[in-house]
Amino acid sequence: MKNILCFGDSNTWGFMPESITAPFPTRHPHDVRWTGILARELGTGFRVIEEGQNGRTTVHDDPFAAVRNGKAVLPAILESHKPLDLVVLMLGTNDLKNVFSVSPGEIAMGVKILAQMILSSDAGIAAKPPKLLIMCPPVIGDQQHLPDVAAKFPNGASDSRKLPKHYEALAASLGCDYLNTQTLIEPGSDGIHLDAAAHAKLGSAVATAVKAILPS
Repeated sequence: MKNILCFGDSNTWGFMPESITAPFPTRHPHDVRWTGILARELGTGFRVIEEGQNGRTTVHDDPFAAVRNGKAVLPAILESHKPLDLVVLMLGTNDLKNVFSVSPGEIAMGVKILAQMILSSDAGIAAKPPKLLIMCPPVIGDQQHLPDVAAKFPNGASDSRKLPKHYEALAASLGCDYLNTQTLIEPGSDGIHLDAAAHAKLGSAVATAVKAILPS
């Protein structure tokens, strides 16, 4: 049995785009989320562990939401789920919020810190580091119809499109695998979160990548 940890934000949690203005977020069913699609396509020889949290950042403390700093919780999550064969890391969207005021390159530096934590850990097989797949998150789309949301991401559309070059260079420098989701999918009606079709496409693409990284 190969164990895969998917560490991400609301698009790993399964936030439904149409619930962005609701009193509380609605979650896609397990078999609709990309992690569920991944588990189905990989089959019984794999265990996919979902670790998605709404609002999670790479390394930043959110002044408006508690315990969203990925750096702060990652060591405990690696410890609790080991031994891991692979970690799939997709974060950075929430770092684009105006409250953090960081550039695309600085967001990639946050991902680098997390990646180095994973690659220097004993969370893999025989207390060695697990393998790592870094995924660049989707672009931020049109939010003109959601002014309150758009105000949080004033440069989100343009800056999100600058992330791939930084993420790809980071993965190359670390010698780990990389997947650019921006070539595969676009966000749903709220400009951030994935609809069911995007989850299905992403899950299949990640499954293909995982099969290459962890051959049977």
